[in-house]
Amino acid sequence: MTKALPTDIPRNRETDTMRTRSTLTATVAALCLGGGIAAEAAAEEINVYSARHYNTDLLLYEQFTEQTGIDVNLIEGSSDELIERLQAEAEAGAADVLITVDAGRLWRADEAGLFQPVDSDVLVERVPEHLRHPDGHWFGLSKRARVIVYNREAGAPEGLDTYEDLADPAYEGMVCSRSSSNIYSQSLMASIIAAHGEEAALEWAEGVVSNFARDPEGNDTAQIRATALGECRVAIVNSYYVGRLLGSEDPADQAVGEAVGIIFPNQDGRGTHVNISGAGVVAGAPNPDGAVAFLEFLVSDDAQRIFSEGNNEYPVVESVEVSGPIAQFGDFKEDTLNANVLGENNPQAVRLMDQAGWF
Repeated sequence: MTKALPTDIPRNRETDTMRTRSTLTATVAALCLGGGIAAEAAAEEINVYSARHYNTDLLLYEQFTEQTGIDVNLIEGSSDELIERLQAEAEAGAADVLITVDAGRLWRADEAGLFQPVDSDVLVERVPEHLRHPDGHWFGLSKRARVIVYNREAGAPEGLDTYEDLADPAYEGMVCSRSSSNIYSQSLMASIIAAHGEEAALEWAEGVVSNFARDPEGNDTAQIRATALGECRVAIVNSYYVGRLLGSEDPADQAVGEAVGIIFPNQDGRGTHVNISGAGVVAGAPNPDGAVAFLEFLVSDDAQRIFSEGNNEYPVVESVEVSGPIAQFGDFKEDTLNANVLGENNPQAVRLMDQAGWF
């Protein structure tokens, strides 16, 4: 079963972090796993620290317990809070798995020495090389494409096909974006640095800032709403948020999702930048075998389909078909830059965005 552990870390108003959840009472069927969960775990429970807050994740944890007999003790929080907590608890060895969102945060956790290398043929076979740490410290579990949305009524601006185009003076006063303090903005900038170098990346950021329709504010959903209302002609957002609006039970949300179109940038070049949710086995984990079994479970075909159907995310396992609202967006070419580089370039990305006035 899934149990919420007590915590004394305060809540965060934006993400409602460190929520405690009661044990699910519904009985769920075990997944038919197609690829090898690690054999017998050394203990009957694992402690999972997660920055993901989705009911479908809880169902997956219940199904893992049904399949393996290993209970999941769950602590939730923001990525930064969990990383800080794990650093404070390092000597206690309380955590088995850390799950967080974006390669930049996975890199931060790894830089803090929180992960241990994992040797798993299942994870190496099922998770593409660019979506996992080169030395097996963490593995991607799901993907979100960083796309450009446009106001359907106004139409897609002519000639806008790449991230680089967003800096073209032709699009002055058209662009909306999150602030530079957001990890998604930082990782996109990190990918621009990897593609073009720091000098060109700074010029790009300065060009984008000069094309802002308004000062950066709000989350990705706010950018989509502003585009739907015509406050921006285009905005930079994660595909997940458009899918969530389209799949909402609220007709008003559906209308917002339908009011924008999607451009997958750089299809004739390196491909569209992707963000990931990922996880690793914590250094000093009390049950490392159970932790590896858990990660292998989360990249099984059925678990990957649940990520897609329930959370509007793209599977990391290439053989699993995309489902849910995001399936209507169609196929796209993704950037295969190793996600770890996004973390390595993060300090430079933050510095250059600040220098460009992307606040």
